[in-house]
Amino acid sequence: MATVRADKIYKIFGRHAKDVVTQLENGVSRDELQKQGATPAVINASFQVREGETFVVMGLSGSGKSTLIRTLNGLLPPTSGHVYVDDQDITTMPPKDIRQVRQNTMSMVFQHFALFPHRTIMENASYGLRVRGMDSSERREKGRQALELVGLKGWENHYPRQLSGGMQQRVGLARALAAETDVLLMDEAFSALDPLIRRDMQDQLIDLQHKLAKTIIFITHDLNEAMRLGDRIAVMRDGEIVQIGTTKQILDEPADDYVAQFVQDVDRSRVLTAGAIAEQITTIAPGSETSSTLELMRGADLGAVFVVDDALRLVGALSYAAAAQAAGRSERWIDGSVDRQVPTTPPEAPIVEVFEQAAGTELPVAVVKQDGTLLGALPRTALLRALGKQATSTNHQAQQGFQQPPAGAVQEAADV
Repeated sequence: MATVRADKIYKIFGRHAKDVVTQLENGVSRDELQKQGATPAVINASFQVREGETFVVMGLSGSGKSTLIRTLNGLLPPTSGHVYVDDQDITTMPPKDIRQVRQNTMSMVFQHFALFPHRTIMENASYGLRVRGMDSSERREKGRQALELVGLKGWENHYPRQLSGGMQQRVGLARALAAETDVLLMDEAFSALDPLIRRDMQDQLIDLQHKLAKTIIFITHDLNEAMRLGDRIAVMRDGEIVQIGTTKQILDEPADDYVAQFVQDVDRSRVLTAGAIAEQITTIAPGSETSSTLELMRGADLGAVFVVDDALRLVGALSYAAAAQAAGRSERWIDGSVDRQVPTTPPEAPIVEVFEQAAGTELPVAVVKQDGTLLGALPRTALLRALGKQATSTNHQAQQGFQQPPAGAVQEAADV
């Protein structure tokens, strides 16, 4: 899998671009340089995208985000700075080698689909493989697999005009997947779609990322989309990256007034995920002794522990009350007292979907991966804390969305 690193990227449009970079480094403002006829589109952008990460670059129109993504695959050579893909500096490569990178390492999904109207869906999906010189039978098979991944099985022999906008965008995504590159660059890929179709495509991308674990760089002007899709988010303004962080970091610790104003009206319950706020919890193995488990819980003042197997998959939960009752019955092992009906949620679920579960149980809600691996837990207090500033500033809205649990329940969750 590939990583992508940008090191002090500048992109200047206009005359004497190198001189403009020097002026920017010496403190001349972007506005002043624009008056002189130069357009600093990207200014000193540095970041690293980790293997298998969805890295979102977000900003308003004119912030430089689309220019930035085009410097990452060589469509636009940077005026200054370097781009590394797996430690290879593509800014020093000849054009032929850059084309090889685009064919074999970095695929791109465009905002306006960029499909060939006279080619079938299969031909569009496998076009990159044709350019690469792959034989027809192999590229058809890879195209078929990619179309099936994006839900277009059975549409192979249709033409773009016969598909809806959302389906056409799926073809563009399938074309990138068929190339089997490690990196996907997505430039406002869902911006041209209607809201419901856009949401469906976001779901599709999240599901595909779980299966394929690509390194994705996603460009958007939509804050909610950025926070829904991104493992980390880079916020751009006037060509500069003003903050990089997780959704929670950007909401809780905005770097400046610009970011703070950007996020002030965000519904935290819909953009913060269970995985982002999950807390660690004490775990024990099946077959643990009741006496030692009860001693552990007393010593650490725990209201409950989770039971996991050797692969850290969730088996169940044991409350303090159940452990004490088992000890009173002189039961040596905890297995008969383990509650195997623990409420669970996937890490990508927005916390608004967890409230009802949390209200209906004395146990924390377990955050588990698709394979059952326990990642953490959500006691009620964690959900309340996650609402944070929003709960303070819009108290009446928070009360409508979350009913305050009894004080005893909150204390027990806090103990856990």
